[in-house]
Amino acid sequence: MVSLALSFVLTRTVRDTANARGWVAAPTNERHLHRGPLPRLGGVAIFASFTLSLIVGALLLSHSRGGIFPWKMLFTILVPGALVFLLGVYDDLYSLGPYWKFAVQAIAGAMLFGGGLRILDIPVVFGSHHLPWYLGLPTTILWVLAITNAFNLIDGMDGLAAGSALFSTLVAFVVALLSGYGLVTVLAIALAGAILGFLRFNFNPATIFLGDSGSLFIGFTLSALALAGAQKAPTIVAIAIPIVSFGLPILETSLSILRRLIAGRPVFTADSEHIHHKLLQRGLSHKEVVIVLYGVSAVFAMLSLFLLWPTGSSLGLVLAVLGVGIWIGVQRLGYLEFGEIARVAQRTLEQPQIFVNNLAVRRATEELKVARDYEQICKIMEAAFASNDFDAFDLRVKLIPGELEPDGEPAQPQRTELHRRWSRATAPRSFENLAVWSMCLDLVTTAHRRRGSLTLQRLYSQRDLQLDMNLLTSEFPVAVADALDRAMQHTVQLVPQADRDSGFAEAQAG
Repeated sequence: MVSLALSFVLTRTVRDTANARGWVAAPTNERHLHRGPLPRLGGVAIFASFTLSLIVGALLLSHSRGGIFPWKMLFTILVPGALVFLLGVYDDLYSLGPYWKFAVQAIAGAMLFGGGLRILDIPVVFGSHHLPWYLGLPTTILWVLAITNAFNLIDGMDGLAAGSALFSTLVAFVVALLSGYGLVTVLAIALAGAILGFLRFNFNPATIFLGDSGSLFIGFTLSALALAGAQKAPTIVAIAIPIVSFGLPILETSLSILRRLIAGRPVFTADSEHIHHKLLQRGLSHKEVVIVLYGVSAVFAMLSLFLLWPTGSSLGLVLAVLGVGIWIGVQRLGYLEFGEIARVAQRTLEQPQIFVNNLAVRRATEELKVARDYEQICKIMEAAFASNDFDAFDLRVKLIPGELEPDGEPAQPQRTELHRRWSRATAPRSFENLAVWSMCLDLVTTAHRRRGSLTLQRLYSQRDLQLDMNLLTSEFPVAVADALDRAMQHTVQLVPQADRDSGFAEAQAG
């Protein structure tokens, strides 16, 4: 109650002071969802109310217990927490690069490690063996960096980061209370009160923001509480519960990193593709988005509490629910990057049929290189396309004056091309009024003589084309053109010299 009351009073005071002195942040790009300038120093009220309530509580407990209180452990968390808080204040006022932030946070993580709050083991990787210090130190720092910046990353809407942190803090409180760890219980309830008092002014429409001073401090404190609680908890509780209870910020961070890596963008590049942005794009209001994500945080919190009584069935159930829920949620959000991953995975499953179709085109290309008869050329092409995803083709062969028809008869003077159409046996007789896409390939010989065109047609389908298009656009049309050129030249009509010269000139001009 002390922390809640202090936070309520201090948040109002900080807000009014910041507005009076002009310490406000105006929206500067499309990623900012607020419309007017607002102060970003809400972390000052949270840090102050949290620290003051702890000092008051510690003095009262110390007096009632005859001076016995774990002051060392308290300062092990408060001192590096104050360092991270000051880092956030500086960043709110002057802005700081990501690597400087990581450096200061790493120092704070090392201070926790030096004070005895550390990751002791990772049973999934190392079994029951304790980690040596040269592995425990970087692992502890990595945990602190991950959780601290995860809560900072989701601080993109009114009340979102603070509300999500409140659910995680309540989980830490329940776990510590049931584990009998008094200090973590006091720290968790003090932090929960500070966050709750601040939320009164931060929920939409917000009048003050957390800022980096608040989001970084809250994230760091929660990472430290998880480390402190892990010292007295069973292994599965120590590892799984914090990870699950921090589910929303961890999920947001993981998705952001993966998206940017897949898209080839720098990991620290800001964008408007976060979960809350995606929900806004689906038509939800700011309040609706925050409430939905509160619900997601509550689900993560409840699932983490199931692990207080770890059994094979409970762990399997939690993992199954998490996996299915995350998969469905990511699919519904419609991230293009993950859609592309799914398409590549589907393409991998279809690879055997793609091999068959590609080989049919390659085989036809090789056979066309020795074909010298028009009918033979058509049969080769029909055999090639009968085994792949195209439904029809139109072959139009340009006739050069002086050439004969394929049957050996002189070409009619008005006739300038040959036409051959093929369609699959299962295809409709007519494609009129049907959704069809086509691709037209110019048939140009290696001597740069145009011999006509080949138009490929396919009925629209949800299934991807199981063929490497490069095979159809590079060597194959040249092989067709050269084969047609040879077939037509074998039936050249003997004409007077003058006419033959004229035909040659016309062929060169064509």
